[in-house]
Amino acid sequence: MNPVLKLLIDGGSLTTGQMATVAGLTEAEVNQHLEQLKADKIFLGWRPVLDLSREAAAGAAVRAVIEVKVTPERGGGFNRFAERIARFDEVESCYLMSGSYDLLVFVKGATLQKVAGFVSEKLSTVEGVLSTSTHFMLRCYKEQGYLLDGGEAPTTRLVVAP
Repeated sequence: MNPVLKLLIDGGSLTTGQMATVAGLTEAEVNQHLEQLKADKIFLGWRPVLDLSREAAAGAAVRAVIEVKVTPERGGGFNRFAERIARFDEVESCYLMSGSYDLLVFVKGATLQKVAGFVSEKLSTVEGVLSTSTHFMLRCYKEQGYLLDGGEAPTTRLVVAP
């Protein structure tokens, strides 16, 4: 595996200088690897991990997870269908799943009504959608491997009863 890609997966918050030290490469070589990963469309960009509950304006956005059952298209299966859904501006992520539904769609909107409108007016009207089940995110405790502090006082050891 590309040593820079491995570092991105294992320690994504490292600087290029730190990556060079860990991988035994020069910083120029790390940058060269990064450019190649970008050209190959493997490395698509950096993303910060944010606790938006601390920022009133950003925290006002409503996020939801939608389970979608679909009828796969002939000749395109789920791929063409998922690509069509992923193009909506409201969609943050879209995954093909195993189990009782086909696609898992993460969406974001300014209000509960905007997200509900997206589901009822855009998503559910796409030809081939059999059903949707929407779950609104109420609070985030962990984001991309980072525990988020909810602003509550730290607790001491949990009480254990026999």
